[in-house]
Amino acid sequence: MGASDRTLVHRAGRYYRVADPWWDDPLNPSFASRNGGRWNPPGISVLYLSGSVEVARANVDRLFVGLPYGPEDLDSAACPILVEVVIPPDEYVDAVTGEGLNRLGLPKSYPLDAGGRIVPHSACRPIGLAAYEDGEPGIACRSAAPGANGEELVWFALPERAIPPRGQARSFDEWFWGS
Repeated sequence: MGASDRTLVHRAGRYYRVADPWWDDPLNPSFASRNGGRWNPPGISVLYLSGSVEVARANVDRLFVGLPYGPEDLDSAACPILVEVVIPPDEYVDAVTGEGLNRLGLPKSYPLDAGGRIVPHSACRPIGLAAYEDGEPGIACRSAAPGANGEELVWFALPERAIPPRGQARSFDEWFWGS
């Protein structure tokens, strides 16, 4: 799949980074490169950003699926903070619209497949790697977090690209339980 097979969507503005409170730099894109993520294989540095506070909450809730406890049972000082990030205007690979998903070889029902299961990382990583290698700035995608009804932005840490400006950081109690 080459760059000509992709559609692009314009994205800019406020996004949110869920981060562990003890990270020295919550906008360090190397965290996702250690094990890889949905859209990046190991070795590719990216920032996974939520398009809204609601999507950020769904991403935290996802971490507790199947566990006998939830975020309400933890010391809030050890829970994820939320860091605001301001993304400058750019054109991102489209994994949001039906046309964009189709051009990427993903089902229009993404993040679910035709059987109602979450599309696996193994289907998304080659798309992300190809986009990264082609110098795309990232991927705008529907969130795959259960219960999320919104978007995420996969921001590629390309060699010549400056990390986006860090905005306000909010404690877990401020952002997770608040409105």
